[in-house]
Amino acid sequence: MKAMVVEMEEGVKDNAASPLKSRLTNQSRALFSMRLLQILLLFLVLTLGISVVGIHTIKFLRIQHLPPVAPTTTTLISNYDHHGTVTLESFIKPPLNVWHTMNDSELLWRASMEPRRIVYPFKRVPKLAFMFLTKGPLPFAPLWEMFFKGHEGLYSIYVHALPDYRSDFSRSSVFYKRYVPSQAVAWGEMSMCDAERRLLSNALLDISNEWFVLVSESCIPLRGFSFIYGYVSESRHSFMGSIDEEGPDGRGRYRDGMEPEISLSQWRKGSQWFEVNRKLAVEIVQDTTYYPKFKEFCKPPCYVDEHYFPTMLSMKHRVSLANRTLTWTDWSRGGAHPATFDKADITETFLKNLPEAKACSYNDERSQVCYLFARKFAPSALEPLLQLAPKVLGF
Repeated sequence: MKAMVVEMEEGVKDNAASPLKSRLTNQSRALFSMRLLQILLLFLVLTLGISVVGIHTIKFLRIQHLPPVAPTTTTLISNYDHHGTVTLESFIKPPLNVWHTMNDSELLWRASMEPRRIVYPFKRVPKLAFMFLTKGPLPFAPLWEMFFKGHEGLYSIYVHALPDYRSDFSRSSVFYKRYVPSQAVAWGEMSMCDAERRLLSNALLDISNEWFVLVSESCIPLRGFSFIYGYVSESRHSFMGSIDEEGPDGRGRYRDGMEPEISLSQWRKGSQWFEVNRKLAVEIVQDTTYYPKFKEFCKPPCYVDEHYFPTMLSMKHRVSLANRTLTWTDWSRGGAHPATFDKADITETFLKNLPEAKACSYNDERSQVCYLFARKFAPSALEPLLQLAPKVLGF
């Protein structure tokens, strides 16, 4: 009996002690879990820290070994100043260097951007953009230097040469760093118009360029800069020939595949050498309707540089064209190319007679001045031209 009582009392004591033992066990488990969680969190933090440091190290090492990248026109004409603030000057300031890394599609797209408001919110001095289409060298650069001297701020210069040509003009030259990114050009093919559109696009990046004159390396100016600037700026028309010429060299070059965009009655012919205002320049670079037709169907003996711009602009802006060129050329000798004049041809009488024309219209009135430029001149003509220019040409 006593033994049973003792067993019962011991059972009571064991039952009383079990809740306490259970609480101690739960606390130990909780403490262990907390420490395990802390260790895991610490491990994650360390892992994340090592990853971040590794990424930055890789980026740093990669940047150190990257080759230098040439600045693009987009960066040169950035919408932000060096503090990252948008300013008006950042929109209107032209690039110091015309070189860039844009391809033709990017360049044409960028050049087609134009403000819609007529009034400029800053003092804008309209400039003449002279665009030289050349194989490379500019044999008459000294003559043009004389022509431009003293008229800074009223002109811009852009030169398109063959891709492998490298100019060597000094810093003091007006042609220094004025060669634009170029591509190969074939006479009479669409690549010629591509080069002209490339020149226009580069010139349009300067918001102050208002008139665009296309000349070649064999062209010379026939008047002083002030006269030419006034003549072009005061004209109500752009100067591009656009003639409906019958015969094999006119309508005979039309192809039926041009329809329906271009009909035979709309087909026009004109000189490759032109002067257009900013509105028409934008019209040329933004065209995607007529360009594919001319590229596919106008191939020699259809010379696209004589038909593409004259046809397109006469269809959309006929009243804006003077329907003549400003560049005199002698075709009297016949053949596919005009006459070339060398040193023996350059006399005072010859130069005085060049600007003369039987009849032309300027602002819808009869004018005695019809040509401002002339071609085609051989490099040997430079020396006598430099001697006679101050007296005869008015430089």
